[in-house]
Amino acid sequence: STQGPKRSTECLESQELQTPSSFQDNPLQQLQLASQEVLEKAKKSGRSKCPRCSSSRMFYCYTCFVPVETVPTKEIPTVKLPLKIDIIKHPNETDGKSTAVHAKLLAPDDVTIYKYPCIPEYEEKRHEIALIFPGPNSVSVKDIAFHLQKYTKKGVCNSDDDCSKEPVLKQAKIEPKEEESPNECIPSSRNEGTGLKKIIFIDSTWNQTNKIITDERLQGLLQIELKTRKTCFWRHQKGKPDTYLSTIEAIYYFLVDYHQEILKENYKGQYDNLLFFFSFMYTLIKNAKCCAGKE
Repeated sequence: STQGPKRSTECLESQELQTPSSFQDNPLQQLQLASQEVLEKAKKSGRSKCPRCSSSRMFYCYTCFVPVETVPTKEIPTVKLPLKIDIIKHPNETDGKSTAVHAKLLAPDDVTIYKYPCIPEYEEKRHEIALIFPGPNSVSVKDIAFHLQKYTKKGVCNSDDDCSKEPVLKQAKIEPKEEESPNECIPSSRNEGTGLKKIIFIDSTWNQTNKIITDERLQGLLQIELKTRKTCFWRHQKGKPDTYLSTIEAIYYFLVDYHQEILKENYKGQYDNLLFFFSFMYTLIKNAKCCAGKE
């Protein structure tokens, strides 16, 4: 191809720049992100040690959920979420390939990761919890309030439930109470309309999901289906449609929809930094494919 040498030069230049706007077709280029200079520097210096387990990692440790030594925590953005998020990770899901850790790194106060089957009991909290899963009975984000109001504080009493049994004792809340700040952008009163306080995401391949979704501890929870969007994930599941999102994409898009359809506010990039690591890696891999002639 006569375009070969020119294209090669362009790829090298774009690889050096490493900015989300390097590619016109980059769907992540409109994100309002914090400076990724810290990741640029870490990329150039190579792998570094995890400050906790001393393992060699790039950018962050996916087992300890902390940045490596070359990525100072103070230079990583933090995102305040309007809801708590539980991520249930399949035991066979490869730690290094999962994007769930991005959520924990960037929203540490609001995200908890559990490795299945070690998950909480949700029965007593069914009136304030929803599960992201595209099942036959799933509802849209905008209909959360309507469907959640059917739940009582003691849970839903369906015809096949034994409503005479003794109530389960509530577990002590392990999450520390957050201090109210005059600059807090997400007032607690904004959730009162729906009663929703927590969202659960499953972190696994589609083929692994069935084992988790059928767990009795998740039965009876309101299930939410996201709007159809195309994934940008570079580890796309073979044979699956491009509407299957990575975990961090699903979290991000849910929050955008929640902000607009439940909180009824204009979205101004409040949760964009959840894709801080994701967008940077996307660009790295996009550039690498370009230079390898795969684009």
